[in-house]
Amino acid sequence: MFDVGELIMCEGHGVCRVTTITDNPIDKLDKKRKYYILEPVFEKGSTIYTPVDNEKIIMRKIMDEKDAKKLIGKIPEIETVWIKEEKTREQIYKEAIRTYDCHSLVQIIKTLYLRKQDRVQQGKKVLSSDEHYLKRAEELLYSEMSLALSIPKESVEEYIAEEIHKNNK
Repeated sequence: MFDVGELIMCEGHGVCRVTTITDNPIDKLDKKRKYYILEPVFEKGSTIYTPVDNEKIIMRKIMDEKDAKKLIGKIPEIETVWIKEEKTREQIYKEAIRTYDCHSLVQIIKTLYLRKQDRVQQGKKVLSSDEHYLKRAEELLYSEMSLALSIPKESVEEYIAEEIHKNNK
């Protein structure tokens, strides 16, 4: 169970703050089930109500600064996911985004970044599906890392590049 004020990743919504833990907000007679009231951090004006014991959606604590720095240190070693079959590749991307697994998000970002560069060098257009998954993976990873590292989301990519460059000297 998460605590009020805690930042979590919530499937379909990204980083959210637990604002309240309450009785069922819809069925006031249901005193058995507790609910989280969540506010997406980067999606202002939204409120999410979800049962505390909801097993259908993935909810987890966001990484802390130590975990974020550890992940950045591992980025050069994280393998890309080269899959020719488009449907299989897209399924892998969808699953990584659905689970918010940071390692998998890095894999997708690395893969699609290299794939994008390769297609541009060949004079080909970047596939809209690749663009979509790249943006979504970056959004999820960078929003979580920005909070873990206490830096603006827009600065995360540059921060990661600088850290990798520093560690490779």
